[in-house]
Amino acid sequence: MQRSVLRPGYLTQTLQSATCRHWHVHSLSSLPARNHGSHRRPLRAWFPVQARKGLSELLSLSDKPASSAGTLLIPHKVSPRLAVPPEIGRPPYVDTGQAPWSDEPEIHDQEGVERMRASGRLAADVLAYAGTLVKAGVTTDEIDKAVHKMTIDNGAYPSPLTYGNFPKSVCTSVNECVCHGIPDARKLVEGDIVNIDVTVYLNGYHGDTSRMFTVGRVSDKARQLCAVTLEALEAAVALCGPGVPVRKIGEVVERIAQRHKYGIVKDFVGHGVGKVFHASPLVHHTRNMERGTMQVGQTFTIEPILTTGGTAWKMWKDDWTVVTKDASLAAQYEHTVLITEAGHDILTTWPERR
Repeated sequence: MQRSVLRPGYLTQTLQSATCRHWHVHSLSSLPARNHGSHRRPLRAWFPVQARKGLSELLSLSDKPASSAGTLLIPHKVSPRLAVPPEIGRPPYVDTGQAPWSDEPEIHDQEGVERMRASGRLAADVLAYAGTLVKAGVTTDEIDKAVHKMTIDNGAYPSPLTYGNFPKSVCTSVNECVCHGIPDARKLVEGDIVNIDVTVYLNGYHGDTSRMFTVGRVSDKARQLCAVTLEALEAAVALCGPGVPVRKIGEVVERIAQRHKYGIVKDFVGHGVGKVFHASPLVHHTRNMERGTMQVGQTFTIEPILTTGGTAWKMWKDDWTVVTKDASLAAQYEHTVLITEAGHDILTTWPERR
């Protein structure tokens, strides 16, 4: 789940400060190829894109069927929030609806690293299972329910649920949706592309990952966008290691995007992740002057968003769903990365790549 450099909650709120259960992956078939520094620096002024009006408008909408992959996205009915058993450990923001941010980078001792490995692996397994459900006629709400169940069945809390009052357990971003799509009653249709963004909170640590899935036969344009976005993620991950400037990530992503003439949505960035859902550093996906180098034991996400057209975006009245203004397609992939003495480990490696 992305950290936005524009959302005020991240700038003003700071997080207050066992053994992993075995997880089960159901029917994992082959899958298609595929939301800082030590001190706060000023960011550009934030102005709300649209006033928050809550979910009441969405809940009052009729369940309008989608007609084709070529139509613009519109809000559909959002079902009530799902319950989490009381014995499941919860992150501190659950009862407040806040969107906490920490200026401290996530650097872990050995126990913390092992817990990050467990949460990352579970997130990847949940994401892979969610991908098996991506078919024409399936709603993103159904995917949310499946993600929710698998997460809690394995003793974890679905991190997006109530974070900044987000109403669901996973983000599902279809076609021109840049990020933070709220699962709803819209049915997936042939030709859609969809990003599923899973974060789980297991034994006090968040694991965060996302990837693109395709619905049936998709256009060459859509398939190429997904392939290049994955290429950008993998190239960025490959350069990670102790002492490497974090800003190098933006350089390599921008170089690949420019080669293919794709836009990069720069307002949504990667972030430190661990005990805190979003923390330092800010991981930009364009060239930047951020200071800071990667440190052994550090964990953060890399999650570039590329578009086939412009990078200007607008936010729906739900105060979460972000879509491209020109309705151009958007794609994103994300991993949680651990910096090691030898270089790096991907903590959210997808099951078919292990």
